[in-house]
Amino acid sequence: MRRTSPLTLVAAAVLGVAAGFIIDQLLTGSGRPTFTPSVMLPVLFVLLGVANIVLALPIRRATRGLAPRVDPFRAVRVAMLAKASSIVGALVGGIGVGLLLFLLTRPVPPSVGSSGAVTATIVGAVVLVVASMIAEQLCTIRKDDDDEQPGPPEPDATPSHH
Repeated sequence: MRRTSPLTLVAAAVLGVAAGFIIDQLLTGSGRPTFTPSVMLPVLFVLLGVANIVLALPIRRATRGLAPRVDPFRAVRVAMLAKASSIVGALVGGIGVGLLLFLLTRPVPPSVGSSGAVTATIVGAVVLVVASMIAEQLCTIRKDDDDEQPGPPEPDATPSHH
């Protein structure tokens, strides 16, 4: 499994910014109020980030030989949870930035309640991305010296038929 690339996170954030701005544009264009995320969303993001790290710590200890062996399927599940969480955090953080950009580009200053909730969502999403990237790092194993990439045999190597 490959680690989450920064390009993937940036792409998710850019898509989120566009989506957030367009959502608010469409809502206000149809005479509805702008979208304001729940105040529980950043709290849930922080809790999910903490859960990612807590789940990854036993895997880290096992890979360092400090704890009993961990089921490899569990390790992959935790790594995939961390990967998915970082992408979701980047996307929702981008949506929050798009919502905030829309609020700040209006002629009327936004209310503290709506801009505060959006800002808290952005901060919670950033915490989730960082915690998820840390958890993903904790789930990686060290590359052994005997782990060689599969490839063609060396040109001067003769196959053994013993």
